[in-house]
Amino acid sequence: MRVLSGTRPTGKLHLGNLLGALENFKKLQGEEAFFMIADWHALTTEYESHTQIADNVQEVVLDYLASGLDPEKCVIFVQSEVPEHVELAMILSMITPLGWLERNPTYKDQIREMKGKDLHTHGFLGYPVLQAADILLYKADKVPVGEDQLPHLELAREILRRFHFLYQVEIFPEPEAILTQTPKVPGTDGRKMSKSYNNCIYLADDSACVVQKAKQMLTDPARLRKTDKGNPDVCPVFAHHRLFNAEASAAVADECRSAQRGCVDCKLQVAAKMNEFLEPIRTRREEWKKQPEKIRAILDQGCRKARAVAQQTLLQTMRAVGLRK
Repeated sequence: MRVLSGTRPTGKLHLGNLLGALENFKKLQGEEAFFMIADWHALTTEYESHTQIADNVQEVVLDYLASGLDPEKCVIFVQSEVPEHVELAMILSMITPLGWLERNPTYKDQIREMKGKDLHTHGFLGYPVLQAADILLYKADKVPVGEDQLPHLELAREILRRFHFLYQVEIFPEPEAILTQTPKVPGTDGRKMSKSYNNCIYLADDSACVVQKAKQMLTDPARLRKTDKGNPDVCPVFAHHRLFNAEASAAVADECRSAQRGCVDCKLQVAAKMNEFLEPIRTRREEWKKQPEKIRAILDQGCRKARAVAQQTLLQTMRAVGLRK
């Protein structure tokens, strides 16, 4: 089974990325797994931040390695270092109907969410084609995704079916989703943890920073005083207890409902559990940070392995469309 997934380098990774993606990546190691840092995809929305993308790639690599991805068990590479991605995307863009892209359910949603950016560009409209090329280039059988990404995977299948129909060859297997049970990780403001909301706890945050951010977390809005009985089911802090303090979460909920504990104590306790969870990751991250040459060697090795597969697929594709004999 061949697996392909990736992460856009728009900054350091946070707890939502870890629990929603990297933990699943680790479970898939040992398969024929390709994990990329999708810097071309970052450019679709961050094209004005050209000085930051390369730096962000390094941060994501550090987070990959610190979180437990093993370059001996999987292929870690940078998307733009494998030029076959954009070459295959160009070929696929020639056969992808414009209406398919305009009906992409996340297109208008993302434009609304990123109001401060001009996303009315060819690259942003066509990024699902690049995403399809990422998957098809490695003939991936499985793609770990959340439910919100299922329309993109279906579009990749539609593109490959159209390709096979037009050129009367079958090059690509139809990729299937590995649905990841992504827990909802709330940010410090109660919304989904996201860099665009500036509400994240990052894997690189030191212990004091985690405590400070935990102190700022929103709690049950109806609980104004310590003597008020709380409702943990609507409290973002309690959601973190479920994730990082699961063995004590029932007791935490009971004490909240009966006003036996205050919100400050609750926040400090969950911050301590988060730090306990993050400390090994932070330690590994600092160790990797001191080895830039080793990291570069890992990416070079990943690029070679990725290109060995990508070049074969691209050659087959170019022959099918008549660009090569």
